[in-house]
Amino acid sequence: MRESYLEALPIAAAMVSALPSGQFELGICNERYQQLDSSRPSSQPLPVIACQDILRGLKTFFQGGGVEPTRFEWRDGDAVSGRHFHVNIAPLIRITGSPPRCLLTLVDRTTEIENARSLRAELLHDSLTGLPNRSAFAEAVDDVMTEGAGASYAVLLVDLSRFSRINESLGGVAGDEVIITVARRLISTLRAGDLLARIGGDEFGILLRLSHGPDDAPAAARRIQAVLSTPFRLARFEVGLECAIGCALVGEEQTSGEELVRNAQFALKRAKSTGRVEVHHPGEAACARYKLDLETELRRAIDQGDLRLAYQPIIDLGANRITGFEALSRWKHPTRGPIDPGEFIPVAEEAGLIVPLGRWALDSALSTLAAWDKDAGGPVPLSMSVNVSAIQLARDDVPGMIAAALATHGIAGERLTIELTESAIVQDPDRATRALQALRGLNVRVAMDDFGTGYSSLSYLRRLPIDNLKIDRSFVSGMLADRDKVAIVRAVLSLADALGMTTTAEGIETIELSQTLAALGCSHGQGYFYSMPLPAEEAAAYWRSRLG
Repeated sequence: MRESYLEALPIAAAMVSALPSGQFELGICNERYQQLDSSRPSSQPLPVIACQDILRGLKTFFQGGGVEPTRFEWRDGDAVSGRHFHVNIAPLIRITGSPPRCLLTLVDRTTEIENARSLRAELLHDSLTGLPNRSAFAEAVDDVMTEGAGASYAVLLVDLSRFSRINESLGGVAGDEVIITVARRLISTLRAGDLLARIGGDEFGILLRLSHGPDDAPAAARRIQAVLSTPFRLARFEVGLECAIGCALVGEEQTSGEELVRNAQFALKRAKSTGRVEVHHPGEAACARYKLDLETELRRAIDQGDLRLAYQPIIDLGANRITGFEALSRWKHPTRGPIDPGEFIPVAEEAGLIVPLGRWALDSALSTLAAWDKDAGGPVPLSMSVNVSAIQLARDDVPGMIAAALATHGIAGERLTIELTESAIVQDPDRATRALQALRGLNVRVAMDDFGTGYSSLSYLRRLPIDNLKIDRSFVSGMLADRDKVAIVRAVLSLADALGMTTTAEGIETIELSQTLAALGCSHGQGYFYSMPLPAEEAAAYWRSRLG
């Protein structure tokens, strides 16, 4: 009867007795248990009950009184061909005069575990190259950091430059071939103990063992650049690839593998712009976190209307009178205090906040000009200059926005000047041309800001409807003691005169500078010699004070 009960079980099962001698005796068992014993390899002739892990489990069970079930995992055999079981030892009712007994059952989990292992291998490896993927790479970095071996490792990130052009021109199959070839070449640069992973479409990560100290990292980078410099043959093409390499060494500021990889990403970002192998410097992570905090707070400040405009007068140097004001964004943070525009404007551009910021600035500036007109009982003889970012010009309908704002506040187009940097024109000349022509249709004037510091083509100046060149303060400041600066200013003034444009000199801080620029033929100027940027009420009062 007991045998039939065991046979009914779908798993291997046997009754085991604990003998007074301390040994264990196998009692009745079902056919599945017998098959388990008979199928053990000849290299392991012992029956299941005699295996060390099983013996240990039985001893634990009976030494504990034989009343509480014991469960554990058991691998029978080696790591490659072994089988995995879930072992359960449960108490049986003790028969008077008989030794204590238990029911030993074994659930074969080999298929389940091998499937899980296979799935994990797929999840942790790149299907194209067979290399570890981003998740596996992160785990490997975490492991060396957790084990305290991080100080003897570095992380290198390798990004293939201009790889997208291969996919675009030759197709995805050719791109895959290049990735596989790159992986092989990178493997050839590594040593025992190094790990290569594909962590992105055209990005590879290397966990580099520093056998001879930190100098191993730049040496590895040079090897990588050398093997990738050889052109790749694709059909009848020879394709050259360059790469950007960022490196992070373990230092005091790293507390995890994730942070080490992030530091390497900071260095890689810098390497893409410099063209050199870059090593992470302490403080970059803190700087990035500060920018992220600033982005969050700037978004909130724009939504809640916490920014203000300040107005700097623009002076007609010949007549010595105010002809207009330039509207400049100002942000007084509740805890950080005043934040320089040179700090938060780039954050706004990078985060995509420049469009709402630019729209707010234009609307606020025209609202101020309309308020001045209302106070004066009619249009005041002043214009308003507003800066438009290159990114806003590329993403926003600037002419449509300006037309709507002019109509809303009842301001004539000729009283508004839009200031653009050279980069706004060079980045997308066709779009810039269309936008400027639309502004000319609104009678809005256009000034090129910071002229001389960028890469503008003279052909753009000839073709585009630009009314004013603003000479950057870097050429104006200290020009009286620098002949080269005087020569540059003369050249800009001559160019503007030849093209029929007016000029505005920024950064005028002394009366001598003002007089010299006027004598050279500069039509307008602005700077601290006249006034610092002022709140709207003070700007209006300053203008009225100069009327007499």
